[in-house]
Amino acid sequence: MGTRGDVQPYAVLGQALQARGHQVTLATAKNFETLVKSYGIGFVPVEADFQAVLESEEGKKMMKANPFAIRRNLNTWIYPLIFNSLCEFYALAKNSDKVIYHVKTLADSFADQFPEKMVRASVLPINEPTSEFANPTLSGLPIPRFFNRLSYTLANKSMGLLSKPIGQFREQFGMVKQFQVPAIRNIYGISPSFLLTPKDYPSGSRFTGFWFGKKEENLSKDLLDFLQAGKPPLLLTFGSMPFKSRFDLQSAILKLTKLTGERVIVVKGWGLEQTERLEGNPAIKVLTGAPYDVLFPQVKAIIHHGGIGTTAECLRAGKPFFICPILYPVGDQWFWGQVAHRQGVAIQPIPLKKMTEGQFLRSVEQLVSNQALYENAAILAEKIKLENGVEEAVMAIEI
Repeated sequence: MGTRGDVQPYAVLGQALQARGHQVTLATAKNFETLVKSYGIGFVPVEADFQAVLESEEGKKMMKANPFAIRRNLNTWIYPLIFNSLCEFYALAKNSDKVIYHVKTLADSFADQFPEKMVRASVLPINEPTSEFANPTLSGLPIPRFFNRLSYTLANKSMGLLSKPIGQFREQFGMVKQFQVPAIRNIYGISPSFLLTPKDYPSGSRFTGFWFGKKEENLSKDLLDFLQAGKPPLLLTFGSMPFKSRFDLQSAILKLTKLTGERVIVVKGWGLEQTERLEGNPAIKVLTGAPYDVLFPQVKAIIHHGGIGTTAECLRAGKPFFICPILYPVGDQWFWGQVAHRQGVAIQPIPLKKMTEGQFLRSVEQLVSNQALYENAAILAEKIKLENGVEEAVMAIEI
């Protein structure tokens, strides 16, 4: 459940498992049907469209961590979505030989029924405590290192808000309301060259490498024409979540092209809808979407929100980047920005909602001019090419 960035890694994993001879069904929100089927795997729609929730006015208030908006919508929107999706996931899980699931599905709430066939798979290291770093979803908070392990418990406290629909679901299927989540194997679609697997993880838990797909997609002719018309452009995308910035983003992009002489590709997404002043500018190309695995190798550097999927594509392409987290201080985007900055492949992240236009322009100028970033990104890309995260994940699932 969640956004495209949550769903796509499972489509990639499902495609690889099907190529090994397994019958694969991906169950997710119905609005992802086209995405899932493009990977050639089975699809079961779930009546839980979180995208629609995020795009609504109330959803935008909830994304701002407005506690009143969150509580007001629990009974009317959130609880029914959770109850319905749990019922559908459980029915599918009962009839499957192996269940690979994201923690956001809340499938932990029925893992005690058949723990032997449950495998948690994630591209975020938020499931298991470690002393090496705080829970990435709390990375924007000033958590002392000695509280790192405890931060995972604190992050999971929010699950108490969901005890009502989980309890209703368990009662619906004759399970006792009180339960313990059993020990479940965990695999993570994260490159150990980018972030080392914590030494205090259980023996069965590891970072396999990023889960990169194998889809044949081409760039449109007008995009190819733009790429070939000058030096490699910068690319700006803020993903598939609504957001607001303190400054006029269109004006900043226009100033950026004049101050730096750089050309810019803008990928609109859900949050960046207003681009009318950018249209027709010969230094700017506005897109509604593009295959990042094909496009990123042809750009100079990337400015993005910090989702791990986009971050992984930057790393694979060997391109430096600047992360402007939309979710802050709660959310994993700041975490990836900090990891990338320490690795020397990205400049210091700045949350979009705290950033000024001046900070934005100065940061992009630094991104363009710091040659060490480009050298480090190329070196890390070579290490990532030697990994095969999908194959490692498939082997771990088949054990």
